[in-house]
Amino acid sequence: MRIFPLGDSALTVEFGNAISPELNRKAIALADHIEKNPFPGLVESVPAYASTTIFFDLLKVRRSFAEYPTAFEAVKKCVRDLIADLAVSPNIDPRLVEIPVAFDRKSDFDLGYIAEEHGLTIDEVIEIFKSKTYRVYMLGFLPGFSYMGEVDERIATPRKQTPRTLVPKGSIGIAGRQTGIYSLASPGGWQIIGRTEVEMFTPDAARPTYLQAGDEVRFVSV
Repeated sequence: MRIFPLGDSALTVEFGNAISPELNRKAIALADHIEKNPFPGLVESVPAYASTTIFFDLLKVRRSFAEYPTAFEAVKKCVRDLIADLAVSPNIDPRLVEIPVAFDRKSDFDLGYIAEEHGLTIDEVIEIFKSKTYRVYMLGFLPGFSYMGEVDERIATPRKQTPRTLVPKGSIGIAGRQTGIYSLASPGGWQIIGRTEVEMFTPDAARPTYLQAGDEVRFVSV
């Protein structure tokens, strides 16, 4: 485990450097634990694949922990204390979410390319993609954009060398062994294989993002 500063008002706790459900469970558990046991000056804690970043109010931390030479040292001590009593259960049942996908000619920008690259038919690519259940490791890039894994090696495809200037909202892409859903229209370099009408980001809702880190997702054809 490594703890390092991320600018003046954040620090990151890194549990490893791999796509791993075990590491991801630790990152999510720590983020939840900190939110439930906030220290003075906490802004928010955000889990990623194998790390958790803790954002804090620099002035509030300095006022509350004047005995420490820096805000980073004060928050680091708070986080270490919280990690000491952190419980990570491997047996929590994740929420399973089905996402309907249109793998039609209007949406499958890169299906033909992926099929050709791997010596498969388009139907085989679709069936291989749908055959797996994907873990939501983290949200980022856009509000509600979900980073999920892991795509079957038979259809894993690198990002495009030249990103598109506009990827439609709801597009589902592949980047290496990751898959994800564009919650908003934006530039992007993932290989697009389909599109969903499910709203991934609703800013006025009590829970703005449709998916949460730790969820499991299955894609079904419409």
